Amino acid sequence: MTNEDMMGSETAVKSKTQDPKQAGQNHVDTDIDWRGVARFVQLSRQLDHLEETRLVPEKKVLYQFSARGHDMAQVLLGSQLTHKHDAICGYYRSRPILLSLGVDLVEALRSSMARSGGYSDGRDIGVVFNYPNPDGPSALPMCGGVGAQYTPTAGWAQAVKYRAETLGDPDYDGAIGVVLGGEASVATNGFWSALTIATTQQLPMLFYIEDNGYGISVPSTFQTPGADIAANLASFSGLKVLNGDGTEPVEAAAMIKDAVAHVRSGQGPCLIRLTVPRLQGHSFQDTQTYKSEAEVAKEWARDPLPKLKAHLVPALFDEAEWDTIEADATAEVEAVREKAEGIAIADPATVATNVFSGDQPQAMGGVRGSIDLPSGSSEPAPEGSRINMVTAVRRTLEAELEINPKMLIFGEDIGPKGGVHAVTLGLQEKFGDDRVFDTSLSEEGIIGRAVGMAVNGLLPVPEIQFRKYADPAMEQINDCGTMRWRTNNRFAAPMVVRMPVGFFKCGDPWHSQTNEVQFVHSPGWKVAVPSNAEDAVGLLRAALRGDDPVMFLEHRAMLDAVWARRPYPGDDYVLEFGKAKTTREGDELTIVTWGAMVERCEEAADTSGKSVEVIDLRTLMPWDKDAVLASVAKTNRCLIVHEDLRSAGFGAEIAAVVADEAFLDLDAPVARLTMPDIPSPHNAVLLDAVVPSVEEIAAKIDELVDF
Repeated sequence: MTNEDMMGSETAVKSKTQDPKQAGQNHVDTDIDWRGVARFVQLSRQLDHLEETRLVPEKKVLYQFSARGHDMAQVLLGSQLTHKHDAICGYYRSRPILLSLGVDLVEALRSSMARSGGYSDGRDIGVVFNYPNPDGPSALPMCGGVGAQYTPTAGWAQAVKYRAETLGDPDYDGAIGVVLGGEASVATNGFWSALTIATTQQLPMLFYIEDNGYGISVPSTFQTPGADIAANLASFSGLKVLNGDGTEPVEAAAMIKDAVAHVRSGQGPCLIRLTVPRLQGHSFQDTQTYKSEAEVAKEWARDPLPKLKAHLVPALFDEAEWDTIEADATAEVEAVREKAEGIAIADPATVATNVFSGDQPQAMGGVRGSIDLPSGSSEPAPEGSRINMVTAVRRTLEAELEINPKMLIFGEDIGPKGGVHAVTLGLQEKFGDDRVFDTSLSEEGIIGRAVGMAVNGLLPVPEIQFRKYADPAMEQINDCGTMRWRTNNRFAAPMVVRMPVGFFKCGDPWHSQTNEVQFVHSPGWKVAVPSNAEDAVGLLRAALRGDDPVMFLEHRAMLDAVWARRPYPGDDYVLEFGKAKTTREGDELTIVTWGAMVERCEEAADTSGKSVEVIDLRTLMPWDKDAVLASVAKTNRCLIVHEDLRSAGFGAEIAAVVADEAFLDLDAPVARLTMPDIPSPHNAVLLDAVVPSVEEIAAKIDELVDF
């Protein structure tokens, strides 16, 4: 059915219900296209039925989640999302609202069947959806983790507010972010973090909770006291709370309209909880043996579809028209099945594409195409005296804030305090607290909101205060990195995450971790590890003008180290990722290193009396394999030095590549000097005993050259 057909049907519905007497006893809200609601609910039911009775048994759909019971209220919600810049972020039972937003049925079904095209080109589970919609409400890329949808939606809502109020873009006035979740998700970190963000910032965000009583088999009583999150949040400051029955058409429609109108009018966030029955198992494989027969029967008695019919027939149309809607939906889904089954599986040769940005920009996300940023120069133009890395990073952030109004910096203590390492000192005063701002103490919230902002076309630059504290955000970090790949370049969330790492004078298990290899092992992230002020400027500027998420690791020991100071290389200086720097030339041994170890390796090379070549990788993803192999071909020996732990550290990857690709060039075993497999000790004497020292590096140089 075309949009014109739908508009014609809506006009007919309204004209048919102008006279209350003609509407029978039911008071039908004529602002809602009830015929469209009925159609989408029937389409959702028919898709569920097709998958459960044919496609899953035939192994053409491998993961199936029925939306029966959830469907009517979702479609009613979708009917209220009319702003071009509205966005939803849902979960695995959210297909009905997708249909109501205009997702093509063939796309929906071929995604479930993991065929070519669709949401992910067969790369992701079919219910993990996305929908970049240039002409209307979009669906943000869903994640597979429960609760992971909340903070990105908060970021979208904050970006809407920023665009409307700070950038003065009237196109965003009245737009909202809507997040869908089940009752189990209200126990997650993401839910509470997003709730804090939305209420403290008074964001245009709607929390839509579909409470079916079970998180797979675990009842709601384990998720929130009394099994009613709305009751528990009734006095939550800055939040409108609504609570009702999602199976009653009149009640659900009125509450959803009220909730959307509240958020759209700028009055702040709203949470609506609607109780609904889950009429099938959690997934197709779930037999629901944990429910009694009486409980299952009670749930089916609450099926919203018969209630919808009773509300509309005969008040709006007769039984024959209802039957026609159902028959048309059945026929339409069958026709869609034939088309979907005729679509091939994606070419396996393409499965490794779109991990990082390329010539073809993503459909949504990032500033590429909306702002013309300078290309920069790879040649430094040194000016002034030597500055430390803190000043170099701050000056680069300041210069990029000046030319990019869509760039925002945020994190814990980065506002008036200027960060615990003073990197952002003075930036809030100069650029305002809408562009440089503090956040709640939630790393999940910091990175999650950055994802939503980036998808909305801003450039977020979040700071994680210390490396160890990135751990609570790892789900969002991983989801962000895989976004481009798992949506097959439909979405991406470019951002630059600044993070101090490593020891500083002393150490400890909480503030001195490096563990950069974890980010290298997160697909889609680029990783920069500058050792000095000049490289920090070039790499940071490249990251801020790029189109990929970047982990920018600032070593604490080098932030104010005398050795790391360099003249500022100019506002145009950009360093290409994946290009190492040879800081010492030699022909007897190659040392590969990065970060704080570069200084120590140079000193050891200078004092060893041997001809040692020192390579500062500068970036670990990508890393300059060619430079390393070329050097090893010349020196015939390789030593890798890093601060991270030995087992599965990034040095092991380098050693494996050298052994694989330069074995015949080697005159000695590939060697590594690292920390042992222990946390960083606090006492400075203990720390010095485990971090590779100049003396240890020099001794290893002698050993390998004399091998």
